[in-house]
Amino acid sequence: MVSIFVAVSYSPPLPQLPLHFIATGASANSEASASHPLRPFWNLKLEDGALWNRLQHIWDREHNPILNGNDTRYKDQSLEIQPQETGKTGACEQDEAWASQLPDFNTLPEQMKDFVLSMHCRRYAILMDQPNLCFGQDSETAFLLMAVKSQVGNFENRQAIRETWGRSGQIQGDGGGRGWFVRTVFLLARQDTETGPHPDLSALLKLESSTHEDILQWDFKDTFFNLTLKDVLFWDWLSKHCPHVHFIFKGDDDVFVRTKALLDYLDHVGVQKTHKNKTKGWDDFIVGDVIANAWPNRQPDTKYYIPESFYKGAYPAYAGGGGVVYTGALAMRLQEVSHWVSLFPIDDVYLGMCLHRLGVSPTHHSGFFTFDLPEDLREKPCAYHNVLLVHKRTPKEMLTLWKELQVPPQQC
Repeated sequence: MVSIFVAVSYSPPLPQLPLHFIATGASANSEASASHPLRPFWNLKLEDGALWNRLQHIWDREHNPILNGNDTRYKDQSLEIQPQETGKTGACEQDEAWASQLPDFNTLPEQMKDFVLSMHCRRYAILMDQPNLCFGQDSETAFLLMAVKSQVGNFENRQAIRETWGRSGQIQGDGGGRGWFVRTVFLLARQDTETGPHPDLSALLKLESSTHEDILQWDFKDTFFNLTLKDVLFWDWLSKHCPHVHFIFKGDDDVFVRTKALLDYLDHVGVQKTHKNKTKGWDDFIVGDVIANAWPNRQPDTKYYIPESFYKGAYPAYAGGGGVVYTGALAMRLQEVSHWVSLFPIDDVYLGMCLHRLGVSPTHHSGFFTFDLPEDLREKPCAYHNVLLVHKRTPKEMLTLWKELQVPPQQC
């Protein structure tokens, strides 16, 4: 028997300013592919020392497509807690043992502490379900499913979306032609007393759910660092109840989407891909405002703070979390690979980590304004001619903008 060992090393690029980068990839008028990664090959040399890196190093070795052919297993004996284990459905207690893995645990912000103690938990009971949401008349499968992350108290946001860009039903693109079946669903968690004093809105939420039948709610605390759970649990729900959907939009409840223009874009790109026999690439298609070469925020008083003891290195390329669109086929692959990627506190970065392990590059589209339009253009309807998504908008601004864009624009 002859054994051949190949050592592969990777050194992330040094940070530069500004920290918002656009990946070199396909846009609305480009067929070029982003340069990284080109194919599924999992990096076996994450930077050492940080807790997430150590946990993920175990899983990367265990599930690496090159190594697992020989059923190779790698274990870090210093990690007594097995990250594969999850809590029982509906009940997962915090594990204080995780604190011992971080030397600076006691100095971390509360939201980081809370995440670390619960990062082994992935299974939570569903409190409100919509198992038939993806099917319309004659069992037609949804072409586009709009999955919107929301919170219990954001009634106005959800209703404004229902009345504007998130309307469900047969929707025609701006160019007319056939209608596409669109459905909207809102992703919620539990409003918890530990996150602050909240009025009891459970009765109102039940009424809203029974009226609109478009709310999914799970039994975990609705916090910023738990947004990743909404992705993971939504992918699990999707694989059971909506596996044949063509496209998924995943975004926040304070964005504005030009849904008809998005349908035209997806239809146009789909025709191009099919015509060029690129069906495999089409199945892995994901588009948004791509950010590459970003590094963790090390400022403890900021929302996105990630301590070096928890994660080291640069982030993989990812699409800004305000809004991203990907195929249903890719969603099924994300659902599978997410079981092999340790939870991370920032949801859009976590999506990038899953894409990296699938060998999928996100496509950049300049029409995704996740950092908003220039201030002097926000009130001008003509400025939205090439916009697919803009962030942020209040419910009142959504309604106003929707009304303005229904009128054919004057010469721009």
